Amino acid sequence: MIDFVMPTLGADMNEGTVLAWRKKPGDRVKRGEIIAEVDTDKAAIEIEVFTDGVLEKILVQPGLKVPVGTVLATIREEGRQKETAAPAKPTAAAPPPVAARAPQPAPAAGEGSRLRISPAARKLATELGIDPSTVAGTGPQGAITFKDIEQGASARGAGLGAGGVEVAVDRQARMRQVIAAAMARSKREIPHYYLSTTIDLSRAMAWLADENLRRPVPERLLHGVLFVKAVARALQEVPELNATWKEGQIVPSSAIHVGVAISLRRGGLVAPAIHNTDQKSLTDLMRDFRDLVKRARAGTLRGSELSDPTITVTSLGEQGVETVFGVIYPPQVALVGFGKVVERPWVSDGKVVPRHLVTATLSGDHRVTDGHRGGLLLAAVDRLLQEPNRL
Repeated sequence: MIDFVMPTLGADMNEGTVLAWRKKPGDRVKRGEIIAEVDTDKAAIEIEVFTDGVLEKILVQPGLKVPVGTVLATIREEGRQKETAAPAKPTAAAPPPVAARAPQPAPAAGEGSRLRISPAARKLATELGIDPSTVAGTGPQGAITFKDIEQGASARGAGLGAGGVEVAVDRQARMRQVIAAAMARSKREIPHYYLSTTIDLSRAMAWLADENLRRPVPERLLHGVLFVKAVARALQEVPELNATWKEGQIVPSSAIHVGVAISLRRGGLVAPAIHNTDQKSLTDLMRDFRDLVKRARAGTLRGSELSDPTITVTSLGEQGVETVFGVIYPPQVALVGFGKVVERPWVSDGKVVPRHLVTATLSGDHRVTDGHRGGLLLAAVDRLLQEPNRL
């Protein structure tokens, strides 16, 4: 029997609230399938299962907040017979689970649980007493988004000023508290070192322009996807920075899952992972990046996307920022930042010529690496961006 536990979905997450179960006892589950939705201080997250089997028993009902590591359900693995509980001995009866002592009924969502609706939108609809089936969805394939519920509440005079806005403000306040705790922990525990370099992007930008002319508009690439792929490939050469720091020691990662920082419409940010970043084509990375942005802002990220990043890439170029020195997100040990692509004078072959330039930075954990290895990573990123056709 496998325990399905409340996962850790980010630094300083201590507890979560079960919002809904997608499966019921007796249902078959497959690895990677979404079986539950959990509310954290940042967002409502879809949680996948990591084994094949049958959902044997649900131990924590929707509406109950429990600590990280709490067993939420049990799963019987494929090929195993259903276990029959042995008769309990009167003198050694085990205490009931915490969830069994304080069960709470599932929130009344009516037919909303059968609709295409993000977990965050469903939660807001419940809090505002709105039937989601009466709201027109504007998301992918007609999915109902958080914004749709807000607009529906406003149209019905549901009192967003006293309800929805307060809910949003409360989540925003909690998110800032979580970010504050994670960043304070990072600066308190991680001895940061910082490096920067200026990269000539002229070849990459010229190649990108030509490549996009050959692509249909929906498949065109942004230069940011070149940055992400270059970092992933560079980590193959400097693997020490593709790791986490846990319980006083470095834990190397054999897979490269680059987390991309995404700002949320209501403020705050998340940095979900693009899994196996180094193995994906630029086309696949662009598609995955667009999908992550859409789902992050709709509140439909998966648990593994928040728990799996092995390094984070951030860019503030769209805001006009030329240099960004980020704070490492624990338990990761590095963060790479990119600024705005600018056209500046550049000396090439003894001549001053205009070039497209970008400033790349590295925030590294001095417990794990030093400036020499960090410099090698930035040098590799620079070299890889000079041959964009090989990314």
